[in-house]
Amino acid sequence: MNYDKENIEICSCHIIHENIVSKVKETITDNTSICNMAEFFKVLNDPTRLKIINALMLSEMCVCDISALLNMSQPAISHHLKILRQSKLIKYRRDGKIVYYSLDDEHIKPIFNQCLAHVDEK
Repeated sequence: MNYDKENIEICSCHIIHENIVSKVKETITDNTSICNMAEFFKVLNDPTRLKIINALMLSEMCVCDISALLNMSQPAISHHLKILRQSKLIKYRRDGKIVYYSLDDEHIKPIFNQCLAHVDEK
């Protein structure tokens, strides 16, 4: 990217607001949690995985059903399910030969809905 150096706004003051910096430093989220959050958002940074999350918000489903819903191959869906499972966003249960997937905790649905509300905001 080519930036016009004359149009970049820079803080020209030399006063550091020590009280603000100290207050924020005491309560800012720790680096480990920030890195874990970044990993969480990386997992969700895929339209197929978001579609799977959306589908599982509505119903427990097996791989065959998700595959039919998204018009994708079962191996492709299984790959995405594995990533979501490893990230503890979804869980599974076995009923005979069929494996059913569902959301792993109650935090996922509000995060999805909040993001949707944000992107749909006019």
